[in-house]
Amino acid sequence: MSDGSLLPFAVASPSASHQPSLLQGFPSRGSDADGPPLAASDPVARVLIESSLPHLDRSFDYSVPAELDGTALPGVRVKVRFSGQELNGYVLERTESSEAGHALTPLLKVVSAVPVLTPALLELASSVAARYAGTLSDVLRTAIPPRVARLEKQLLSGDSLLDGLDEPDTSDKPDTPDGHGGAAQGSASPGTASQAQAAWASYTNGAPYLQHLAGGGSPRAVLTATQGFGAAGWPGLVASAVAAVRSSGRGAVVVVPDYRDLDRMEAALRAVLPAGDVARLTADDGPTPRYRSYLRLLSGAAKVAVGTRSAAYAPVEDLGLVVCWDDGDDLHIDQRAPYAHTREVLLLRSEQESAACLMAAHSRSTELQRLVEGGWAVPVEAPRPVVRASTPRVLNTADSFEQERDPLAKIARLPGAAWRAAKEGLERGPVLVQVARAGYAPSLVCEDCRETARCNNCQGPLAIAGQSAMPQCRWCSTPAPEWRCRHCGGVRLRRGAAGVLRTAEELGRAFPGKAVVTSSGDQVKATVSDARALVVATVGAEPIANGGYAAALLLDGNSLLRRENLRAGEDTVRRWFNAAALVRPANEGGLVVITADDTTATGALLRWDPAGFASRELALRQELQLPPAVRIASVTGKRADVVHFTESLAESIQLRTAGPAPVSLTQSAQHPAQREGEPDVRTLIFIPYAQAAVATRSMRAVKAASAAKRTSGPVQLRLDGVDVL
Repeated sequence: MSDGSLLPFAVASPSASHQPSLLQGFPSRGSDADGPPLAASDPVARVLIESSLPHLDRSFDYSVPAELDGTALPGVRVKVRFSGQELNGYVLERTESSEAGHALTPLLKVVSAVPVLTPALLELASSVAARYAGTLSDVLRTAIPPRVARLEKQLLSGDSLLDGLDEPDTSDKPDTPDGHGGAAQGSASPGTASQAQAAWASYTNGAPYLQHLAGGGSPRAVLTATQGFGAAGWPGLVASAVAAVRSSGRGAVVVVPDYRDLDRMEAALRAVLPAGDVARLTADDGPTPRYRSYLRLLSGAAKVAVGTRSAAYAPVEDLGLVVCWDDGDDLHIDQRAPYAHTREVLLLRSEQESAACLMAAHSRSTELQRLVEGGWAVPVEAPRPVVRASTPRVLNTADSFEQERDPLAKIARLPGAAWRAAKEGLERGPVLVQVARAGYAPSLVCEDCRETARCNNCQGPLAIAGQSAMPQCRWCSTPAPEWRCRHCGGVRLRRGAAGVLRTAEELGRAFPGKAVVTSSGDQVKATVSDARALVVATVGAEPIANGGYAAALLLDGNSLLRRENLRAGEDTVRRWFNAAALVRPANEGGLVVITADDTTATGALLRWDPAGFASRELALRQELQLPPAVRIASVTGKRADVVHFTESLAESIQLRTAGPAPVSLTQSAQHPAQREGEPDVRTLIFIPYAQAAVATRSMRAVKAASAAKRTSGPVQLRLDGVDVL
């Protein structure tokens, strides 16, 4: 892999983010000749200033006063004076001399003597910044948690950081159904370890992968898990892989999308690893528990990091394995610049530290399919007999057989087959109902022409909060008692779609006497009992049933597939597989009913063939030269600024572009935030992998030059955003 031709990224050198820039000849201002005495050895500290400004994305030289000689070590936090202000920064290295050519400003203060920025983390952050054409400071903002001085004093004094682990700060963390922020019910127990080992053996390439990990090797695999609950569920599989790599004396990093997955994964790891070996990293727990876990990993007290996005940077000693669960979930994308994706961060880290890699999910993204087809990763998937024995039966109400039995099935929201599946499933256990939207009736349309109903005040979409509530604007909250359609003049409204609350209400009437549980929005439930009940959840908010669901109804499939997005089909199939994996196997009566017309997407679920669907999608993308066959960059901002950026980039490299065009034709014309001033536009830049390294370097240079010279306004630069097409 030395040429980087297969991986969807280019590995940058550790110093890539510190190459000379426009300010190379203008480092920190010199101090007086009568300044404080300097350190006897290596009196120059190269400091990275915490700033998101592109032209400050480099190191600056400062002198080290003698009194700070013992604490101003590489990796520590410091305060420096820059441009008349006191700013925070990190010491990158200490050197004997500086090329500044004049006296240097001394460091003001060592904020903390704990070296939180390790050499490995600096190299990884530099590679991530280079890949996403961002700044190193922005990456470190995500990678290193905010400081908690009390914990640092505890670490430096030699006290155990395990104190207080039983009292997490859950003030900002969503509650689980039992009202606590702890691990989800029904998670792994010590007795399930052997069952998880047996489950690995049932997968093709599964047992050899674990043996390779335990033997100190670094294999790379893409796991397609078939079950999402019980001992054979994905948390147990991942925990077994981590236990195998720990048996070789190495550490591991496991990253999951949200707190519900994190609770399950943490419980599974604690069931197979010694107490104190696991450190949980997530911002939801609050600053103190998060920083405590970071320091435990930094000191080597814990060797396994499990958490959400930022855990991908965890300072694990002697890293042997990186794991990402469900890489297709958009929660893996950082919402702040440079918008890095967890999958890419872990792939970079796997290459950098020669660690094993495990990408696991119930489905398979096209990015992972590309790695499998290129031979970089080995597929670990169940053979057909195991698939048939461990997955539910899937029925599509839109196929020809069901259409003959029920001619109205194609237009009914709950076809006869789905109603029968729910009725029979409720006799055996809980039944899952997946819907596309939260709320009651999220959107309203004109009864006559079916056009979206919009507010007469700001042109925002109208909605209702309850069955008898007055329609009101979702943007400005203005009531619309006398609404009139601007297309046909109609005055009657109808619901364009039914949300989770209305669906629950309708099912409650259809199945009187049965309990109905909802999970959506800010009321997402992690688990439900095995009692006979209807569980209505939005996509991605499906609770876990300890013994699996008796049946699942996947409604609103056409609505999910018709979204205006390149990845609508891929994302819909992923959500279907995630829900179907929570249903009992067919030999235990498990049944999944899907209501959608698309034969390609539904066929993947009917055959339980996520790899086949991913392969077909990838082939189409390669034919059309769309991601992930190529990389893509989106440049968003005012038209003049976007044009200036793309023209400046074209001076150094020629790439295929599309645009500029309004970010959203609807929002640009109607959203209040877009009506004032010039609307934002966007240009898409398509980048072949062979030119990716040169292109990202050129983009960083253009951003830095524009910011330093102030030749144009700022633009938002995003690479490989899943929502730009």
